[in-house]
Amino acid sequence: MSQDSRRPTPPYPSQNQDPPGDTKSMMPLPDHGEQSYEGSGRLSGKVALITGADSGIGKAVAIAFAREGADVVVSYLNEHDDAQDTGQWIEKAGRKAVLIAGDIKSEQHCIDLVARTVEEFGKVDVLVNNAAFQRTYSDIADITAEEWDETFRTNIYAPFFLTKAAVPHMPRGSAIINTTSIQSRQPSPHLLAYASTKGAISNFTAGLAEMLSKKGIRVNAVAPGPIWTPLIPSTMPADKTEKFGEQTLIGRAGQPAELAGAFVLLASELGSYMTGAVVPVTGGEIMI
Repeated sequence: MSQDSRRPTPPYPSQNQDPPGDTKSMMPLPDHGEQSYEGSGRLSGKVALITGADSGIGKAVAIAFAREGADVVVSYLNEHDDAQDTGQWIEKAGRKAVLIAGDIKSEQHCIDLVARTVEEFGKVDVLVNNAAFQRTYSDIADITAEEWDETFRTNIYAPFFLTKAAVPHMPRGSAIINTTSIQSRQPSPHLLAYASTKGAISNFTAGLAEMLSKKGIRVNAVAPGPIWTPLIPSTMPADKTEKFGEQTLIGRAGQPAELAGAFVLLASELGSYMTGAVVPVTGGEIMI
């Protein structure tokens, strides 16, 4: 493994975690931009609701948004230590953090998330539908109906629930950003359910962008390639984890911090002429 502390290359140490995983047990530790991201006020006065903001991509986006001037609602399942760490970084940036635990598979929880955001801040300027669920299987016979349902309810039902609840509180100029994946265009057979939801998210993004255009709300998506987050050691076999990301042109897994700029672009005036777009951040894996 490369000794570059922020951009290590495979092989990574053999490791497994119980789902949903936690950041502090990962080897090497992911880089969320804690020491590197510098803001320039691009989101001053904005309010962002980010799902899955306790760790991984969501954590990196929360840190970046706070350093760009946004207050952040951190939505997460039950990883309290990771979420509290995210909240501390938001507060160190001089912004307000509101941490809300709960299961976004529940429509009522999604409604409550938005209601709490509006109660705290009076609006939602940026909704980031980022939280995801995945498991790996080599045979479709091993995928239960319950797990298929859990994957879809987490990855595509929840963005629908949250968007439906948030739109009435989003002023013109607001932005919705969905996290899709390279899997939406290059589906891996062992990630059948997850890849299927990511294809759905890309289409949801395109259709929603047209639906909300008259309201002045932009809708885009970021498509990550292989990114080093707790989802990886907690859902993949150890041999896959050791080699994770080595197939990319860059030759390694991406770090969560390396996606933050794409989310800032789509949330801010930098992306004011972008809607219905999918921005690939894939380490060179092709999405055309």
